[in-house]
Amino acid sequence: MQDGGHDRILRRAFDAQAETFNRSAVANDGRILDEMVSLGAPRRTERWLDAACGPGIVSRRLASLAGAVLGIDLTPAMVDVARREAAAAGIENATFEVGDATATGHAGDSFDGAMTRFSIHHLPAPGRLLDELARVVRPGGRIVVVDHLADDDADAAAWSQEIERLRDPSHWACLTATRLRALGETAGLALDDERRVPFELDLDDWIRRGAADAGARALVERLLSERPPTARCFGVQERGGQRVLTLRLWLGRWRRPDDG
Repeated sequence: MQDGGHDRILRRAFDAQAETFNRSAVANDGRILDEMVSLGAPRRTERWLDAACGPGIVSRRLASLAGAVLGIDLTPAMVDVARREAAAAGIENATFEVGDATATGHAGDSFDGAMTRFSIHHLPAPGRLLDELARVVRPGGRIVVVDHLADDDADAAAWSQEIERLRDPSHWACLTATRLRALGETAGLALDDERRVPFELDLDDWIRRGAADAGARALVERLLSERPPTARCFGVQERGGQRVLTLRLWLGRWRRPDDG
């Protein structure tokens, strides 16, 4: 595992967020989980990897459909929650380990499929993750990726990423759909399905669950009032006295081409 400065920031942030993220509406949204398993189509005869698994929510859903699931996450607190929740649910075919999703240490071709959700935007070099998933998934296997989209417009993208980093220093950068497609292509994968899904969450809860201090939260509020007119993938609405954060998610399924 590479113990760089950003890895330490990630562990510190998610040690603090493990319990709240496990309970959050965004992590447990059934619609997104349904879309993910629909794309992946796991089978009882298959072994799946949940890369950067967090508290194991995706792993637990996969375990109801696949033969075996391994969840890997860099943050020990997340893995502890994942193990606890799987045990409480009586799930015996999901195991979890602390590790780097970009360098798992597992043998090549050792999984039938892999999923990763909300991990790309935390990685300084996200191509490493796609390279690793392409390595450990067998030829013909499926790789499903879900993450927030960045706007194609540079000003809008810069504005939203400033907010994201202030709210959570472990955030690195959301990517455009074009960039996400390119990551898989560079890893030698073939994209055979992609979907864009609007997504909403409670803005104030989202801010509270971040790792920002009071000063950073004040700057977030200021930036929220300065939304560029070109912003499409990140916005705020007032609805029934509640502030709603509106995002766009990208869901993609790649296949590792069959050898030969």
